[in-house]
Amino acid sequence: MTAAKSQNYIAATGRRKTSSARIRITEAAKNSLVVNDKPADAYFATKDLVKIAMESLHKLKDPKTYTITVVVKGGGTHSQAEAIRHGIARALALTDESVKTEVKKLGYLKRDARSKERRKFGHKKARKSSQWSKR
Repeated sequence: MTAAKSQNYIAATGRRKTSSARIRITEAAKNSLVVNDKPADAYFATKDLVKIAMESLHKLKDPKTYTITVVVKGGGTHSQAEAIRHGIARALALTDESVKTEVKKLGYLKRDARSKERRKFGHKKARKSSQWSKR
């Protein structure tokens, strides 16, 4: 979490599973989200994913509006949307202390550490093994 005030933007990083999103927030006339040089509606397949990505911004009672640019890598689209949500929440927390408490109550500042368990030797999947027969 670094704040770069000299360039008039706030930078933060959000992560989920194997996705990581680098966020830059700038104050603007209206809210907009650009993901990997595309509008969010064009980048994400469904409106639900756009909603997940913008959740930390929409659930606040903050009257400010922002232009958000994101570079996201790794994982699937759903985990990328959640990584963006995490990064936006972290960037907003840097803007104001009252915003930080609101976002923290919503639970968006926590990094969701759940990820896929690795496959073990001798097993078909992480825990699934071949059927065992006594006789």
